[in-house]
Amino acid sequence: MSQRPIVAFAVCWGIGYAIAVIVRLSWMNLWLAMAAGMLYCAAMIMRPKGTVWLRSLLIVAAAAGVYGDHDARNRSLVELQTDEVSGVHFQGRIVTPVSVDGDRVSFQAEAESVAIPEHAAPGNGGKGERMQFSIRLLAQEEQETARRWERGDRIELDGTLRRPAEARNFGGFDYRNYLRLQHIHWQMTAKGTAGLTVTPPEAGEWGGWLAMRSIDRFRDRLAGQVDQLFPPDQSGFMKGMLIGLTDEIEPQQFERFSRLGLTHIIAISGLNVAIFLACLIWLLRRFGLTRETVLLTALALMPLYIAVTGASPSIVRAGLMAMIGLYAAYRNRLKDGLHIALIAGVGMLVWNPYYLLDVSFQLSFLVTLGLILGVPQMNKLLPVKHAKLRDALSITIVAQLISFPLSIYYFNQFSLLSFAANFALVPAFSAWVMPGGTTAMLLGFLWGTGAGWLGWLIAKTNALLFYVVEQTSKLDAFQTIWPSPSPVWILAYYGLLCAALVLLQPFAAKDESAAPEPMLYGTKTNKLPFLNRQTMNRYVLLPASLLGFAGLLWYGYDPERGTAEGRVQFLDVGQGDSILIQTLPGGHTILVDGGGTVSFRKPGDAWKERRDPYEVGRKLLVPLLKKRGVQQIDELILTHQDADHFGGLQAVLEHIPVRRFLFNGTLKPLPAVEKLFQTALEKGTELVEVEAGDTLQVDAGTALHFLYPLPEGEREGVRMEQDQNPSSVVFLMEMAGTRWLFTGDIGQAEERKLLDRWSAVSRGFAQGEALAPAAREPALSAGAGAQVSVVYKPVDVLKVAHHGSKSSTAEDWLNAWQPKHAVISAGANNIYGHPNRQVLERLTSHGISAQRTDRDGEVQMTVRGGKIYTRTKLRP
Repeated sequence: MSQRPIVAFAVCWGIGYAIAVIVRLSWMNLWLAMAAGMLYCAAMIMRPKGTVWLRSLLIVAAAAGVYGDHDARNRSLVELQTDEVSGVHFQGRIVTPVSVDGDRVSFQAEAESVAIPEHAAPGNGGKGERMQFSIRLLAQEEQETARRWERGDRIELDGTLRRPAEARNFGGFDYRNYLRLQHIHWQMTAKGTAGLTVTPPEAGEWGGWLAMRSIDRFRDRLAGQVDQLFPPDQSGFMKGMLIGLTDEIEPQQFERFSRLGLTHIIAISGLNVAIFLACLIWLLRRFGLTRETVLLTALALMPLYIAVTGASPSIVRAGLMAMIGLYAAYRNRLKDGLHIALIAGVGMLVWNPYYLLDVSFQLSFLVTLGLILGVPQMNKLLPVKHAKLRDALSITIVAQLISFPLSIYYFNQFSLLSFAANFALVPAFSAWVMPGGTTAMLLGFLWGTGAGWLGWLIAKTNALLFYVVEQTSKLDAFQTIWPSPSPVWILAYYGLLCAALVLLQPFAAKDESAAPEPMLYGTKTNKLPFLNRQTMNRYVLLPASLLGFAGLLWYGYDPERGTAEGRVQFLDVGQGDSILIQTLPGGHTILVDGGGTVSFRKPGDAWKERRDPYEVGRKLLVPLLKKRGVQQIDELILTHQDADHFGGLQAVLEHIPVRRFLFNGTLKPLPAVEKLFQTALEKGTELVEVEAGDTLQVDAGTALHFLYPLPEGEREGVRMEQDQNPSSVVFLMEMAGTRWLFTGDIGQAEERKLLDRWSAVSRGFAQGEALAPAAREPALSAGAGAQVSVVYKPVDVLKVAHHGSKSSTAEDWLNAWQPKHAVISAGANNIYGHPNRQVLERLTSHGISAQRTDRDGEVQMTVRGGKIYTRTKLRP
C-alpha cells in the first residue's frame, strides 16, 4: 500500500463495493463509512507499525458503507400496494432528451407533484420522484408535436402509473432492476398528446436547462449533418460512432458487428477522445497558442465533448482520464496511466456507486487496465520485430483476453474470428472512418461541398467494410455459445491469466548476444539445482497454470456436462408457448415451439412501426437459450403454425444450430411460415413430419411417443392448411421414470378423437389384430403397437392445451390421463381471458396442482432420482 497507494486504495474500494452488492446488510450504511473513515485518518496520523492490513480493511468498510447507504436511499416516494393505478395526475419537468420512435414517445421526467386517486399523497407530494414515461401516439401528426419537446419543459398529464416489469424468466432481462439502477421506480403511460400540456421553462426557471437544451440541439444538428453525408444504411452507424446516438443503428447491422465482437467500434470511448484531442490540439497549435494554453483549453472543452456524445460510462471514463492526464501534463506531474485510470474509476464510483454494475463501465475499465498492464508484457513475448505490428498484435490479444469473460457473461457468444476481425478492421475504422467522419461532419457547417466529397469517400470505405463484416458474420461454424459463468469462474479466469502471463516472462525475447541462462542449475545459495525458482516456474507452475486455464475454459463451455438431472422449462414468452427440455441421461436439447409476437397493424399504420420492434425470438427466446448454454437444439418440435407458436423460431434457426425440425406435416399459407421452413433448409436442418404412431428414442432414458395428428392414409406430400389448431402435434414424453403430455392447441374435439383412436388401437391389439405401419423417416420408428403399452397410464405433468382456453381440457381428457400436475402457458393480462375460469375449476376438482406462466412466470421442473421438483420465477 505504501508503494502504490492509489492502486491499493482503488482495489480496496472496489472490494468494498462488491461486498456490499453481494451481502446487503443493514449496518452497511453511512455511519459505518464515517466510522471507518475516522479510524483510517487516525491510523494515518499515528502510523503504528503493521497497520497496512488494518487500513486496507478500513477502506473496504468505508466503501461498503458508502454503497450500502446509496442503495438504502434509493427508495420511491410513491408507496403503493398495487402494481398499477389509473387516473394519476402528474406535474413535473422533462429531464432527458425525448425519443420519438414510431407511435411511442419515451423520456424521463421528475415530478413536482403526483396525485393518485383514492390513495394518500406520496411523501413530499411526490416531488423529486423520477419516472420513465411512455406516450402512445394516436395520429401521425402527433409525432411532430412530440419532437418539439425538450429537456427542461414542464409537463402535466393524467395517465396510468405502473410498476416496471420484473424478469419473468430465470436469467432474463430485469427491466425493474434496470430502471432502479437509474433511481426510477415507476412508469407513467398515456395515450395521445391531446390530454397533456407541455410548456417551456418560464423566465426565471432556465438555470442549467438552457445549456442542456443547447447541447441537445447541437447534437441534433450534428445528426442532421450525418444524415446528409451518408446513405440511410450507414447514417445510423455513423451517428453511433461519432456522437453516441445508437438508437438508429439498423438491428441487423448491429447484430453482424456483435457476432464478430466489433460493437466497441460503435461505442464512444477512449479512441474517440484521443482523436478529438489530437485534432483539437493540432488546431489550437495552428493559432500559435502556448503549450499551457493549449492544454487548459483542451481540458475545458472535454466536459462539452462528453455531454455532446451522450455521457455513457465509457465516454465519461475516457473523458475523465483525458482531463486528469491533461492537468497532469500541464503541471508536469503525474504521468502514470494506471494511476490516471484508477483515479477516474474511483471518482466515477463515488459519484454513482451503481456504475459498478454497468456493463459499459466494467468492460471499459477492465480493458483499459488490461491494456496498460498487459500490452508491455505481451510485447516482450511476441517474436515480431516490426514495432507497430507488434503493438497492434499485443493490443488485440490483450483486449480479447480481458474482455472475453465479461463478453460471454453478458452476451453468451464468442466468435473464433473475433481476433482476426478486430486486428484487420479496427485500424480501418479508427484510422480513417472515425476521424474522416468527424472531419466531414464538422466541415459540413463551413463547406458543404467539401464535406460531401469526404463523406462520399468514407461511405465507399464503409460499404466495403460492411460487406466484409456481413460475409464474415455468416460463417456459423466459427460462432460459439457460452452459458453465463459464475463470478467465481470469472475471478479464477483472471487469476490464472495473470499467473500465466507472469510465468511466461522468462520466455520473453532476449538479446541474442547475452549468454544463455542455465536451465537446470541453481543459484549460489541453492544446493539443490532441481529445486531452484526458475525450474519450478518453468516445469511446475507454468504448466499447472496453463492446464488450469485450459480446464477452466473446458468446464465453462459446458458446465452441465454429465449432470444427473433432466429439466423441463416452460418459458414465459407472453401469450404463446415455448418449452425447453434437457433430457436425462443423454443431455439432449429439445425445444417445443418458440412463442411469437402477434401484430394487428391495419393499412396505413406503417408510421407506427418502431425502428427495432419487439420480436420475442430475437429479444427474449434466443438470449435465454444462449444464457443457458444451448449450443445446439437436437429436436425442434413445432406443434402447429400459429404465430404465437412459430414466430420466435425464425430467430432460433438463424442463431442456434438445429439438427432436426419436427412438424405436423402441413403448411400454413403465410410468408413467415415459408421463410421459416426455407431457413431450416438453408441451414441444413432435417425436416421430419410426425403423426400418431411415431416414436422417437432420444436417448437411453427418454422417448417421445407421438399421439396426434391422426394419420390420413398414405402421405402424398405436405398439404396446405389454414386452421392449424386441430392439427397440433401431441406427444407423450417418458424421461427417467416420469411421464409428460404436451398438447399444443388442440380442442375438445381433437381430445375426443385422440382418446377414441387409442382406445380402438388398444382393443384391436387385445383381439390380436395388427396395424400396418406407414412409411416413416429413418429417425422415427413406426407402428402403434410400440405405444399402446404407454398411452393409458397416468401422466405426471400435463401441458394444458390452448393456453387454458375453455375449448380444451374436457372432463374425459383429465379422467383419461389423471395428471398430478398441470402447466398453463399464457400471457400476463392477455386480452383473451386465458386461462379460462372453468378450466381452472376443472383442474382443481380433479386435485391437480396448476402452475401458470401468466401468474408464476417461468415454470422449471427438474427430474432427479425419479422425482419432479418445481420452482417458479415469480412465486418461489
